[in-house]
Amino acid sequence: MKNDQEIRALVSLLDDPDEFIFTEVRNKLMELGGETIPFLEEYWENNPINHESQERIEDLIQQIQFDSTFSKLKRWVSQESPDLLRGALLINQFQYPDMDLKEVSEALEKIKRDIWLEINPNLTSFEKIKVVNKILFETHGFTGNKKNYHSPHSSFLSNVIENKKGNPLSLSIIYLLVTQDLGLPIYGVNLPSHFVLCYIDEFMTNVHLTEMESEDVLVYINAFNKGTMFDKKEIDSFLFQLNLPQKEEFYSPCSNKDIIQRMVNNLIFSYEKLGYTEKSDTMKKILSLFL
Repeated sequence: MKNDQEIRALVSLLDDPDEFIFTEVRNKLMELGGETIPFLEEYWENNPINHESQERIEDLIQQIQFDSTFSKLKRWVSQESPDLLRGALLINQFQYPDMDLKEVSEALEKIKRDIWLEINPNLTSFEKIKVVNKILFETHGFTGNKKNYHSPHSSFLSNVIENKKGNPLSLSIIYLLVTQDLGLPIYGVNLPSHFVLCYIDEFMTNVHLTEMESEDVLVYINAFNKGTMFDKKEIDSFLFQLNLPQKEEFYSPCSNKDIIQRMVNNLIFSYEKLGYTEKSDTMKKILSLFL
């Protein structure tokens, strides 16, 4: 661990025209990681450096931020039951490394609190879902981004919370984050082309996720359509239209890793559709952690 003075001395050498010195300094700063970013930003702001040096510093900051987040996500993937919010925010940080995590958490807590005030154990499963739908889609105004369905912005949690518009997966993630903490047995379902949710029989709440099956599902929920409830027959019909087999995994709860992996796949598709090759390649590198 270097002290502040040593880091500042290293940063000042990024101006050196000698390519060998720059490479050596860059490698040392990369090794030090995130602790160097405030010094890099300070130097960029307070010193009259040329355009080339500015680009060097900006690229270095971006690379350090990427490597740091990549390492954190790698540790997240290695866990047996990783936290969903943590995973979603790590993906968010690849696009918005300086985002305020506190704002996202506070927004989710506000929604959760509003649901908690209206829900009680005497309600049936369907009544509980209706309460969640009312708070999430009417009180807080979340809705599906049908106009720009494939926009990458609809995948990033901070954007969805700020703009109240998301795709089926991001809206489902918010739905899960505010309901699971309240003890509601709601899980994601990795249905092809349209991510949905399911409400599990409450007698199965002590069963491990991998042991839950479609027979344990009371009802399915479409977060993209304001929480509309539907049954297994509609999934049958949907798969028939897509000419896909009726696999058990298309009807049963999926893991948090499955959800975040799907988020990465969605972003790859979105970026490729827009022609953003570099961003798509970045997401493919991130996808490799799951494969």
